[in-house]
Formats: sequence, structure tokens, C-alpha cells
Amino acid sequence: MIYLDYAATTPLDKDVLEAMLPFMKENFGNPSSQHAHGRLSANAVVAARDKIARIFGCKPDEIFFTSGGTEAGNWALKGVCAAEGKSRGHIAVSAIEHPAVLESAKDMQKFGYEVTFIQPDKNGIITPQAVQKAVRGDTVFCAVMHANNETGVIQPVEEIGALLKERGVFYYCDCVQTAGVLSLPVGHCSALGISAHKFYGPVGFGVLYIENGAKISRLISGGMQERGLRGGTSNTAAAVGCAAALEIAVNSAQANRAKVCALRDAFVSRVIAEIEGAHLNGGGEKLPSHANISFDGCDGENILFLLDMQGVAVSTGSACSAGAVTPSHVLLSMGLGESRAKSAVRFTFGKYNTAEEADKAFAALKYAVEKIRSAK
Repeated sequence: MIYLDYAATTPLDKDVLEAMLPFMKENFGNPSSQHAHGRLSANAVVAARDKIARIFGCKPDEIFFTSGGTEAGNWALKGVCAAEGKSRGHIAVSAIEHPAVLESAKDMQKFGYEVTFIQPDKNGIITPQAVQKAVRGDTVFCAVMHANNETGVIQPVEEIGALLKERGVFYYCDCVQTAGVLSLPVGHCSALGISAHKFYGPVGFGVLYIENGAKISRLISGGMQERGLRGGTSNTAAAVGCAAALEIAVNSAQANRAKVCALRDAFVSRVIAEIEGAHLNGGGEKLPSHANISFDGCDGENILFLLDMQGVAVSTGSACSAGAVTPSHVLLSMGLGESRAKSAVRFTFGKYNTAEEADKAFAALKYAVEKIRSAK
């Protein structure tokens, strides 16, 4: 299998697994227990939090552990609305956000909140001017992601953060795609979320950074874990694995970016040059891994199926939206037509890919596109 869906999830790094194994076997104590087994796990959780805080460049008490990026987005948005203590107000979120944020915003509409969906420009960029236009006097929350999960387009989050800080608006930045690849915009936002399985860490574990002093309520009631803001037994092994994976990713980021970008660029160049009617979606600065390409006369789902039959794994958009019959909300918001959006395929490269795999994937893609077009 040639795996070109690294934006959906990544394989667990072997060194990360080694770091996790002791806490999945002999050191299995509940971190909340008062005995020696519990204290051993609790110390590991504290060490993981400290390591992540050092990498983020923040204080350990600003780091909260979650089940992943979806929970982080839900907690940030709904927690801010709950902290406001009222049933009315205004939320502004970009139209290209992950469904976790978009659906959370729609949930709050049922409680009387008004929502503005900020539209990107034709390149898929949310401009500071568009954010400024969307924010109102009663805006309590705004979300603009660091880089889009479908197109890889990087957003001007520092400028957006400065604008929102001046207006006193809570700014959540989804950094799920950028953790371990780019420097995180801590200091430019009120909160940001990451997910370990996007940078070769364990599935089902993430981090929510919340700036000290930010007004936010808990999402999950229960015990006193996470300083009383997120009940539930701490996942010691996953916390250790997340910290180890993030450290490895950050330390090797420059080399990985160069390798992955070279593979992606060579692949895209061949596709555009040798497959007629292929169009690269999204403009401006992008993550080194992403290539979102539309193919005239094709359906993206059909391309995905034929590539899968040839042992090549790709995506047509967000993994959390798999099975959706509607075209990508991201591409439609950029002003692309429905046919172009439905013909899009997302190729995302990772550190374990090779040039030989990229060549084989291109050959499989060319065959798939020609087969679909000939059938029509």
C-alpha cells in the first residue's frame, strides 16, 4: 500500500511506541490514585505536560489534555459561550474550518447565538480584512485555523490574532495540521488545539492550549483532572506518546519539510504537466505535504476508488467528513464550481514516503483518470 493520506492520520513512530509501552504494561496505575503505582503515572503525566509546554513556549498550567482536535474545538467554542453566561451573542468562524468548529457553531445557534461564516478569497485565504468586517461589538468568539486540512493553505493567523486581541475577542486557532511542522502561534491566540495522531503520535489524544486569564468554562464535568476543567481518567501512555511525538517532530521539522515538499512538488509538477484538465486548488503559502487537485470530467470518489484498487490511499477531503455526498465546503467557499469541487482529490505526503512511491502513485492516478474519462 502506498499511503498518501497523511493529513487524515499518520503511523505511530516506533520511538513513540517505545516511550508509551511501559505505561501500557507494567506502569499502568491510575494517575489519580494515591499509591505508588498512581504516583508513577501522575509523574509521567506531569512530565509530558511540562515537555509540551516547553515546546509550545507557554506555562504548564496553560496545557490541557483532550481526546483530540475535535474535542479541543468543541471545548473552546462551547466553553467560551458557556462562560459568557447568556443565551445571546455573536460568533465568527471561517467557512473553511474543520467540521468540529463549524458544527459547534451551528449548535450554538440553537441557543440564540448568531453566527457569521467568514468567506475566504479565491486562493482559500481568510484575510484580516474579512475578519475585521465580520467581528461585531457583541462577538465573543472567533475561529480561523492555522492551515486548512484540505488545501494546506496557511492562514495569516498572527495578523488575525492581533486584530482580535485589540477587539477583546477570544480567538481559537485550530493547529491540527501544523503541529510539528510550523511554529505554533502561541501568544497570538486565546487557545489552540492539536491532535497527536497528525504528527506520528497516538490516536485519540490531543492538547488544548488556553491562555491564562481567558474566560472559558469546562466541557466535561467529572473529577478534578485537568485542574477541574476536563473530567475523566488521564491517559498516561497517550500523554507520554504525544509529548514524545511532538518533540521528535519539532526536532526533525526542517529536514522533514524539505523531503516532503520535494516529493509533493515533483508529484504535482508531473500531474499538471502530463494529465490534461488537472487543476491545483488553493494558492499562496501552503504546508509542504498537501496537494488538492481537481480533474475535469471525473468524480473524486471514483478516482479514490480506482487508486485504492491499485494500492494507493488518498482522500477527497476531511477524514471526519468521509461518506458525505456533498462537495467540499472548503472548495465551494473559495468560489469553485460544484463540478470542480466534486472532482477534487487530496494527496498528502509524509516522512515515510519515497520518490519511488510517488512515481507509482502518479502512474496509478493517470490510469484512473484515463479510465474514468474513457468510460464517459
